[in-house]
Amino acid sequence: MAYNEKLHNEMIKKSHERSTYYGVEKERVISTKILKGKDIEFNIKKNNILIKTAVPVMNTLQEILQGSGFFIVLTDDEGCILNTVGDSDILLEAEKMNMIVGAYMDEKSIGTNAMGITIKEDMPIQVSAKEHFINAYHKWTCSAAPIHDSNKKIIGSLNLTGKKEKVHPHTLGLAVAAVRSIENQLRADDINRKLLEAYEYMNTIVDSMSSGIYTIDSEGIVKSINKYACLILGVDKEKILNKPSDFIMPNWEKIFNKLEHGISYIDKESVLNGNIQGRYNISASPIKIGSKIIGMVVVFKEIQNVFNLVNKYSGMRAAYTFDDIIGKSIEIKEVIEFSKTIAASPSTVLIHGESGTGKELLAQAIHNYGDRKDRSFIAINCGAIPKSLIESELFGYEDGAFTGARSGGQPGKFELASGGTIFLDEIGEMPLDMQVRLLRVLQEGYVTRVGGNKIIPVDVRVIAATNKDLEEEIKKGTFREDLYYRLRVIPIKLPSLRERKGDLDILIKYYLIVKAGKLNKPVPFIGKDVIDNMLAYNWPGNIRELENYIENLVNLNGKTTFNLRIEDKDENKSCSTGNCEESNEIHTIREMEIDLIYKCIKKHNGNMSRVAKTLGIGRNTLYSKIKKYNILI
Repeated sequence: MAYNEKLHNEMIKKSHERSTYYGVEKERVISTKILKGKDIEFNIKKNNILIKTAVPVMNTLQEILQGSGFFIVLTDDEGCILNTVGDSDILLEAEKMNMIVGAYMDEKSIGTNAMGITIKEDMPIQVSAKEHFINAYHKWTCSAAPIHDSNKKIIGSLNLTGKKEKVHPHTLGLAVAAVRSIENQLRADDINRKLLEAYEYMNTIVDSMSSGIYTIDSEGIVKSINKYACLILGVDKEKILNKPSDFIMPNWEKIFNKLEHGISYIDKESVLNGNIQGRYNISASPIKIGSKIIGMVVVFKEIQNVFNLVNKYSGMRAAYTFDDIIGKSIEIKEVIEFSKTIAASPSTVLIHGESGTGKELLAQAIHNYGDRKDRSFIAINCGAIPKSLIESELFGYEDGAFTGARSGGQPGKFELASGGTIFLDEIGEMPLDMQVRLLRVLQEGYVTRVGGNKIIPVDVRVIAATNKDLEEEIKKGTFREDLYYRLRVIPIKLPSLRERKGDLDILIKYYLIVKAGKLNKPVPFIGKDVIDNMLAYNWPGNIRELENYIENLVNLNGKTTFNLRIEDKDENKSCSTGNCEESNEIHTIREMEIDLIYKCIKKHNGNMSRVAKTLGIGRNTLYSKIKKYNILI
C-alpha cells in the first residue's frame, strides 16, 4: 500500500483510539513497562543477531547525522528498546524520559509514537509533535520503519528521533534506507550461515569417508581435499590446498580432457604418484557451471579395501572356530592345542587328513584364532577347477587376456585374500605348471595377472590341505618337491574318525541334535542294533559320512536306507573301505559292483574322471550308480 497523507492520518487516528482504549494517560512521561537487570540481558541475548547486524548501520547513520540533534533507536518486535545511538545532549534528554534500553515503546506502554505504529501496521511512518498521544512527546519528531527477517516476519524497528522543529520527509527516507541495509545484511548473513552449515555437514560427511577425495580446478589446482586423502598422501591439508595436483596424479589433464569430451572415467586401476604403496581404484566426475566444466572431483579407493568389503558381504569369511570342533579325545585335543599355538604365525600350514575329517573346518578355526580373523578367508578347491581356468582363478587376469575375459579384467583369489588367509584344498590335484606359479608367489609375495605384467604385492597366509601322500606323489613326479617343503613349514596331521577314540559316541549325539533341529523334527529313537553298527563301523568317509548317515536317520525317524558294511574281525579290511581280500564267500552282482566302485574311488583318491575311466563307464553312469547304491564318497 502506498504511503500518503490520507493513509498517514488514518493510522494516526487509529493509534490514538487504541491508546485511549489501552488507558494510556496523556500526562504520562515514561513507559509503563521497562525491563531491568537479568530481563534486559535475556532480551539482548535473544535479539543478538539483530543487534549485531543493525548496530554497524546505526553507527554509519550516526556519522551522517552527527550534530543534527537526532538519535537512533533500535527496538525488537514488541517495541522494546535494544540500542540507542546519537548526539550526547539529545541522548541525555531522552534518558531523562526513560527512553533507554529495556523500555517498551509500543502503544500499550507509551501511546501513539512512530515505533509503536510501524510495528502495529507494518509500514514506515513519521509521527511529529501533537500526533504523539502523550503530551511529553509533543516536542519530538519520530521516523520509524519495520525490520523484517528473510521470511518477511517483523523482528524489530529502526527509529530516528529529534526535536519537532527538525521534521523533514527525508528523515523517514533515511530510516527506510537504513532498514533496507539491515535487512539485506540479515539475508546475506542467513545465506552465509546456511552455506557454512551445509559446508560443515558436507565436509564432515566427506571427511568420514574411507575414500580419498579431492577437487581441482581447470588449471589442476587443488581446491579441497578430505582427511583420508591427506592420510594416504602423507600431506597436511594446509600445504596442499591451492597447489598443483601433478604430484598426486600427473595425468590429470588427460582425465580432464576426457570429461570435457563426455567420456566417463570410472573405476580405473592406477598407482598414485610418489612412494605411495598399494594400488588404487580412481574415478573422476566433472564440476560444471551450466555446460562449462570448471573442475573435477577425484575419488580414489585402495583396491584392497574394496576387496575386503566385497569379501565381507559375499561370504568370504571364516565361520568356524575351535569351539566348533566336537570331540574330547586326546588325538583331537592335541591337534587343537597345536593349531592354536601356530594360529598367529604367517607361515604356511599343510593339513593332511583323510577325506571328510574336517580339514577346512580346522583351517577356518586357525584363521579365526589368529590376528587375521577380521580379514578375508577364501577357500578354493584345486581339484574342482578346470586346468585351463585355475591360473586366472588364483591370480586374476587383465582386460582382453583371453576370449571371454570380463571387460576391465578381474582380480584373482590371492588378491582378494590379501591381508587374510587363502585355503588351498586338495593341493595334490594342482597341475605341475601351476605349482611353479604358486611356488613363486609363496617365495616372492606378489602375483602377476594373466595377460598382464604389473607386479601386485599380496600379503596372504596360505593354508593347504590334502588327503594324498604328497611324498609318494613327489616320487611319481606329480608334485614338486620344492613346493612341498615350502607348504610344509607347519604340518598338521588331522586324525581320522576311527583314530579318535571315544569321540564317535559324542559326535553321534551331537549330530542327532543338530540334524533334528535343522530338519525341524524330534530327535529320533535309535535302536541298539543301529547304534552298535555305528560304533563298530570304520567310517572311511569320516565325519562327513557320519553326518550324512545321521541326517538319513533323522529323516526316517530312526530307520536308515544306508547299509554299513561292518568289518569282519577275521579279515584285514571290510568291503566298505574298498579293500576286500579274496575269500570263498559268494557275493551278489550288486555287492560286487559296490565293492569295485569303492576300490576304484579309494585307489584314485576320489578323482571321479579316473574312476570312470578305470571302470570303463561314463562319469554320468558312475554318479548314477553311486546314487543308486547310496555309496558315500
